[in-house]
Amino acid sequence: MIQAKNLTMIYGSSFKSVDDLSFSIGKGEIVGFVGPNGAGKTTVIKMLTGILKPVEGSAVINGHDIVKNPFPAKSSIAYVADNPDILLQLTGIEYINFIADIYGVPKDQRKERILELSERFGITDSLTSCMKEYSHGMRQKLMIIAALIHNPPAWILDEPMTGLDPSAAYELKQMMREHAAQGNCVLFSTHVLEVAEKLCDKILLINHGKELYQGTLEDLEARFPQMDLEQIFLHMTGYQGREDADTTNAL
Repeated sequence: MIQAKNLTMIYGSSFKSVDDLSFSIGKGEIVGFVGPNGAGKTTVIKMLTGILKPVEGSAVINGHDIVKNPFPAKSSIAYVADNPDILLQLTGIEYINFIADIYGVPKDQRKERILELSERFGITDSLTSCMKEYSHGMRQKLMIIAALIHNPPAWILDEPMTGLDPSAAYELKQMMREHAAQGNCVLFSTHVLEVAEKLCDKILLINHGKELYQGTLEDLEARFPQMDLEQIFLHMTGYQGREDADTTNAL
């Protein structure tokens, strides 16, 4: 359902933010996208969703090339960005209806969908309030509801659990499982390795825009039997820990 082939993004004259990255996500799969800050995850997501045009390579969503055939490709995507602070002058319900209008969601279907999603995230009573009055977590919940309003097959979520309270994070994870169980797919970036461990069928690990690993966590852990997941991540991304003495001297 999501196919990336040789994706490459260059900023300026020579900086490769993403370097020849290929992967695929099939029906029924939840894939965790992990890597250090600055690894290129958000840039990859922006290429998948059509916000950025790849310098090289291609991205196909639900059979549609995001560059050559953007409208059906984007109609197949639920995209949650890494920043929920947009159009804050609108009320929650105005923003959801704005997104629903873009995707042509019929009024009767959207009413039912809004009620279901807002109840699951516990913000039904806040929908008529202006979003500038929302907390970060409430804005994040609203962005997720709006992204899912047209019920697309491919979910592409950039750090979707940032700012969510435990009950909302639990609900989102349940929704991911339900969505995948219906034959759809989910790609989400996260820094919380425990979430990836418990939720994902596969992980995609990148650093400096290059693939370090893609596959199941079981296979990855089998390659490093003496390490836990955090230690594996640090090892593969080249983290060099400092001795206490070095830190003390630096101070």
